[in-house]
Amino acid sequence: MIEYKTSGTCSTKIRFDLRDGRIHSLSFEDGCDGNLKALGILAEGMNAAELVKKFRGLRCGRRKTSCADQLAKAIEQFK
Repeated sequence: MIEYKTSGTCSTKIRFDLRDGRIHSLSFEDGCDGNLKALGILAEGMNAAELVKKFRGLRCGRRKTSCADQLAKAIEQFK
């Protein structure tokens, strides 16, 4: 299980498994509960490189990042 401490978001930590280049068991600590559960369901089994392409650079309101962007950064760090 990979753990990534987020920065600049309401969520404080991201946890996921990366197997054969695919995301599994994605969960977030804190943040927008319903939205982040949905993100975990949608990302399940998704190709990690494709997810990074789609999520990298997404912003939340006026923030310079988002939970999705933080996930992309976590994947890049642990690939």
